[in-house]
Amino acid sequence: MIAVLGLSTIWPTASALWQLWTTDALKSIGMFVPLVSFVLILRAWRSIGWAMEGSWWGLAILAADAFFVHLRSQSILIFVVSPEFTIFLPPSFLVAFAYGAGMVLLFGGTRLFRAALFPLILLCFVNPVPHIFNMYVDLPLQRTSAHVARAFAIALGQKLSPDQMRLMFTPDFGMFIAPGCNGIRGAVTMGFIALIAGYINRFRWYANAAVVVGAVLLGYVFNFARLCTLVLYYIVALHIPWLQNWGAMADYIIGACLFLLATFLLFYVVGRLGESPSQTRRPALGSFPAAGVVSKTFYPRFFALLALVLFSCYVVARAYVRLHGDDYQAQIKSDQNAPGKFPARIGSYRLSRSWNENLFTGPLIFHWAEYVPDDGGPHISLGVSPVLGSHDTLICHTARGEDPLWRDQITLPTAGNIPVNFSGAFYNDGATQYLEATTLCNGGSCGEYSSDRTHFGFVYSKPDPQALFSQDPKRPIPILVRAETMDTTLPLEVARQQMTGAVRSFLASTDLGGLTQPYRH
Repeated sequence: MIAVLGLSTIWPTASALWQLWTTDALKSIGMFVPLVSFVLILRAWRSIGWAMEGSWWGLAILAADAFFVHLRSQSILIFVVSPEFTIFLPPSFLVAFAYGAGMVLLFGGTRLFRAALFPLILLCFVNPVPHIFNMYVDLPLQRTSAHVARAFAIALGQKLSPDQMRLMFTPDFGMFIAPGCNGIRGAVTMGFIALIAGYINRFRWYANAAVVVGAVLLGYVFNFARLCTLVLYYIVALHIPWLQNWGAMADYIIGACLFLLATFLLFYVVGRLGESPSQTRRPALGSFPAAGVVSKTFYPRFFALLALVLFSCYVVARAYVRLHGDDYQAQIKSDQNAPGKFPARIGSYRLSRSWNENLFTGPLIFHWAEYVPDDGGPHISLGVSPVLGSHDTLICHTARGEDPLWRDQITLPTAGNIPVNFSGAFYNDGATQYLEATTLCNGGSCGEYSSDRTHFGFVYSKPDPQALFSQDPKRPIPILVRAETMDTTLPLEVARQQMTGAVRSFLASTDLGGLTQPYRH
């Protein structure tokens, strides 16, 4: 119970993972990882006689984990490996591992930590399919799956539409090879089953690795079989029209039957290997303290953890009441449709138009305003996000497959000659070239930093010390400034310098802190 309530110490990460699992079918298997890890930890604990040789280091790890998660909610810290690969710090897998390791050390000590090392490492797979895996494995597999299904249909004499991702047998009847059709969900599930089964059966590392690789390949092979079987179903449905309305259900039934068959084959192989002494390890023997023996420091450690958990529960409950209060919800609904509060003029720039950027489900992302200079130079788009919190647009661009041609830190003077640090990035989408500069405002100060790099780097902001213990009124509010040109023939450096000059001219008269004040309620 205390371990479940302790999730309140890392609530921002826990809620983000829950949203990830419930909205992304590809990553939904991650929700089973903490439960399986918990059961395996209890299994390991029982194997050492429920020894309770706890350590204060566990509490230190839990407190540090909670602090860095809270710090992350108040600031930006991104490790940039490449334009395609960026990591929010601390990453969710590290938070989950630290939480599990802290609980294990606090109650069971180093003996339990060593015995439960595999279940703890398993927590690193709470996000089973990282974004970089989607880019380099998921999408290529989608194209491969479409090619296999198309080749099979053509081999059977079917004439198809030219669209490589759609198998249209008639203008109105066919199937789309979506990302979920590439077998990656089944392959990842089979891989996890093999990994856990190998651990339980105490396979040697090379046997376990071979079983995992074989299980993943088996998942992909059976997915190709599913697509080919589905092609046969569609060919039959061409001659039996009433079957055409049941294509989706047929896909589910075919996929479920093949996955069940693949699982039986996997467990058959695991069972045969488990019977071979050369492929398994003998259980370690040792003397353990009698069950029920509790160390003298258990109760001080327990009550210290209880105090941390109760404080975190109070903070989470207080935030929940505030976020779900009638006044706050009414304000949020009002903000979704209300235009942003932008001045009619900023220096020599006049307000041309304003609009809101909302998710398709309704929630507001950014208030936008477009400013036009009196001298007819590049237009400036100004975005303020009252609800995103600590957020960097580099992640959004990466998710859309848009990689910056240039990225670095920019220091620009604002109204009153106050220098503010921005994280700048330059893009070319084929129709326009544009510079985006983002910063984060906490109360009266603003700043976002980007380290100069050749291969690796950081994007980060500095949180207000007072805001670490208060969400109101100094919570972080992102600001985005964008300048663009329609001339895509300009060399990169020339276009970037022109856009930087336009942003510099605009910000020289802009009070960034004042722009965020209307949204600090």
